[in-house]
Amino acid sequence: MSDAALGIWLVRAEGEALAACLRTRLGAEVYRPWLNPGVAQKEQFALAYRRHAQWVMVAASGIAVRFLDGLATDKHSDPAVVVLDEAGRYAVSLLAGHEGGANALAYRVAAVVGAQPVVTTATEALKPLVVGVGCRKGVPAARIEAAVLLALGGRGLDEVREVATVDLKANEPGLLEFCRLHGLPLRVFARATLAARPWVTKPSDWVRQNVGLDGVCEPCALVASPRGELLVPKMSLDGVAVAVVQDKWMEI
Repeated sequence: MSDAALGIWLVRAEGEALAACLRTRLGAEVYRPWLNPGVAQKEQFALAYRRHAQWVMVAASGIAVRFLDGLATDKHSDPAVVVLDEAGRYAVSLLAGHEGGANALAYRVAAVVGAQPVVTTATEALKPLVVGVGCRKGVPAARIEAAVLLALGGRGLDEVREVATVDLKANEPGLLEFCRLHGLPLRVFARATLAARPWVTKPSDWVRQNVGLDGVCEPCALVASPRGELLVPKMSLDGVAVAVVQDKWMEI
């Protein structure tokens, strides 16, 4: 197995910019199969498949499915595979979502390139809540947890599909630790995306001055769940702002 846990498979040279970004942020070995034209790409991928615990394939999903044909054997040992289109719009968890960590990888890839993570495993699909979080710099995980639990009321973290925040907080240690402790994926939105959708019930002068937005937690949660509705408007506790959105389909 390679020293790099993550392998990036490029079908074409057009994926080089995405690969460079991912390699810098996540660490990875990049494969350029067109440099070996004497061997079909599918055969090259089959030979490399077990070298890494996780893969990002910069390709169409149909190509990825064909390359994986006959390689997957067991969900407990198969490498995780995430498919990223060449435009960097969607990061799709395709194989080994839970056991291999493809679901979590899809969120990591999405955060790096600004893509939308696509996770279709049943456990995640049936979780109806998205939690938007904004926080002051240096807020510890315990305070974030207290604020989130207060916002959830009697509902548990097991109903939360994902946590959403602004790009400025993508590497906030307390937020990352909170998500890690509870196995929650963190979805990150660019400030420009949130500015274009100013869904805020309680504008904040502090957020406007420091982030350039009227608010963070509400627009983050609403953008992350486009068919959802605001279940808990912005509420603040000890430097943490939280909003909760619930998918509308749960009411059907």
